[in-house]
Amino acid sequence: MDQRKIDYLKKYTMKKDGYVRLISTDEIGQIDTLPKAWYEIFRERTIKPRIQILLGIWKRYLGTELRNTISYLNNYLENIELMEINKRYSILYTIRNRQGKILYYKGRSPCEDFKNEPLKGVWDKIPAKIRLFYDNIHNGFYYCASGAMGLVPLEDVSFLGDDDFDWIIIDDLKKPMEIDLDTSFGFFNNGMGTYVAIDYQNCEQDNATLWSSEDQPEYNINFWDFVDERMVIGFEA
Repeated sequence: MDQRKIDYLKKYTMKKDGYVRLISTDEIGQIDTLPKAWYEIFRERTIKPRIQILLGIWKRYLGTELRNTISYLNNYLENIELMEINKRYSILYTIRNRQGKILYYKGRSPCEDFKNEPLKGVWDKIPAKIRLFYDNIHNGFYYCASGAMGLVPLEDVSFLGDDDFDWIIIDDLKKPMEIDLDTSFGFFNNGMGTYVAIDYQNCEQDNATLWSSEDQPEYNINFWDFVDERMVIGFEA
């Protein structure tokens, strides 16, 4: 077991007494709360078949929408491991990027409880492909060190109409706002206050908005094209 890896990941557990544990293959059968597909993945004793089964799940549900992300993972993903953090299970992705830098990404279990009341009430209005990702691939997939540059967990999806947000950009908009913040949620976070947001009243054909507290919004972007591009950019950072 790589203690340096564990020590590194512990820095980002988001809890003072947080812990990280990598689960051995022999232990997996003792856990009864994992997605069915994860048992198949981690029954494999060697890394390459594990990776291919996992990427097969990505391809099955979002092979077109996330084709560049999947292609990058296919080329640069070195290892996947089952990880327990603060009593939650995730898949730890070890990526060695094009420059040789090691990056750790986390994909949380899609079986987790839905802990976002504003979003839960309108979940059926969110585009189907987004729901497919969260229901079948991961409840969030993102860079461990920042908790960003990916699709955030459902509990961290930002309700843009929340009174806690101070959107100073609203006073400086150069043209009328084209989304309603009270029906908009940010699913992708770049870690610097910029979101790829879905307004569920205006999201046909995966229409989305790049929304920031400081920069002018970009309307009518394709959600998946933008997310796919930015995730690959994150891998290369």
